[in-house]
Amino acid sequence: MTACFDRLGNVRLGSAAFRGTTFRQMMMAAAIVLAPAIAQAQEAWPTRPITFIVPYGAGGYTDTVGRITAQYVEKVLGKPVVVETRAGGGGIVGTQAVADAAPDGYTFCVCSVGAISVVPFAQKVRYDPVRDLEPVSIISTIVQAVVAKKDLPVNSMAELVSYAKSNPGKLNYGSSGLGGLTHYAVELFQARTDTKMIHVPFKGGAQAMVSVVAGDIDLSFANMTDALPQIQAGAVKGLAVTSRERLSYFPNLPTVHEAVSADFVVETWNAIMAPAGTPKPIIKKMEAVLMQMADDPAVKEAMTKTGSSTVKMPSEQFRAQIQDEIKQWKPLLAEITERQK
Repeated sequence: MTACFDRLGNVRLGSAAFRGTTFRQMMMAAAIVLAPAIAQAQEAWPTRPITFIVPYGAGGYTDTVGRITAQYVEKVLGKPVVVETRAGGGGIVGTQAVADAAPDGYTFCVCSVGAISVVPFAQKVRYDPVRDLEPVSIISTIVQAVVAKKDLPVNSMAELVSYAKSNPGKLNYGSSGLGGLTHYAVELFQARTDTKMIHVPFKGGAQAMVSVVAGDIDLSFANMTDALPQIQAGAVKGLAVTSRERLSYFPNLPTVHEAVSADFVVETWNAIMAPAGTPKPIIKKMEAVLMQMADDPAVKEAMTKTGSSTVKMPSEQFRAQIQDEIKQWKPLLAEITERQK
């Protein structure tokens, strides 16, 4: 069979069977023939193990939530779900790995708000959180607690602000990594209270909390997963929470915004996201599993023990929330950047 070009530049195949058929028409016909096979493959998904990449250190909030989720998804889908931690850059390293992964439904990110709605607008990253990642569903939310080492001479948020103002640059604070929400929450706090503290980044929130307990660093705006057991054990001082309302299990802890900084509210979410281009049927199937998981009593209990709450959020609602968060954080980050000059 030979091929030639017509006067419009279309390829025409020379055999009698294909005479008069353009190459474009052939490709469209092939796509129609293959479509049922592709749809069948997506419907059969998964046929092999799935990987959940956690962009933060082992033992922290995101890792814990990722493992709870992986266990449930594995049970429902009937295929192994491997949890792989890729810490670094406040969630950037692991999130980038998912953005770069094949969009075949076998790699997902246990992403966090910091690396999606905050970091890309505060520093240069290679991925675009809207273009390169596909939202599936938020799986949990959690607030932060302001904790201080036991011998720090402050016992309230007002005393912390006063001490920081009297000793600029003397206090240091730990975070789960440069650019994460536990970092930028403190940067926002400093901008709101006109204070200056030194940032000490770790590879995860659990490591930062160990250093507060040991007295190696002064304080942290820590995810409640890391803070809850240490406050309850009296290993650190609990000064406040970053939620809008006081928490039922810590009614004596004020919120930051009621204590020292109006409208200061910071909440962390963890969510499942996929590489952009992952087939829609796979996204919807995973979404359905996660929506079902949010109502599972065992999962709800496990999340509560971490200080977090389960969430039911469809992918399109999740996408809209990311857009809203970006609109909120971009001007705040510009303000923080200007302040640091």
